[in-house]
Amino acid sequence: MAMATPVRRHRGGAMQDRPVGWARNPLTEFDQLLSEMSGLMESTVGGAAPAVAWTPLADVTESDDAFHVEIELPGVKKKDINVEANGQELVVTGEIKEKERKGVLRRSTRRTGSFEYRLRLPGEVDTEKINAQISDGVLNITVPKAEVAKPRHIEISEKSESTESKG
Repeated sequence: MAMATPVRRHRGGAMQDRPVGWARNPLTEFDQLLSEMSGLMESTVGGAAPAVAWTPLADVTESDDAFHVEIELPGVKKKDINVEANGQELVVTGEIKEKERKGVLRRSTRRTGSFEYRLRLPGEVDTEKINAQISDGVLNITVPKAEVAKPRHIEISEKSESTESKG
């Protein structure tokens, strides 16, 4: 008799209500949770302060005369990207604007808001000749190495007799 009591208590009560509530509309509860979370984030960060910048994915390759940086920025407009060279540091900043949507957004894993990519370039670079182009959502930046840093082949000339004798 004592064994049956906890089982009966476990079956009834709060545990049974939950699945019924979820079956009605699981998304309402999910939406509520999300809005509570974003509310929590805003109160911590402060509504006016920009969200912490995220870093886009990038590849950096080096050739003999330049560094090539490819940054994935799908859906970002040229005017929303800022590329700066500060000494040996390349800084790409910008923002992916939240787009207007019809209907209720149920799930989103796409990044929006401010992004920042920083790259410290080894050696001397020619900041005057940096070139940036965007195509198919990929920003290509070419950072030429400075003349000083480029390995230069030195020709060895042979000294002829005529220049040596003072005539």
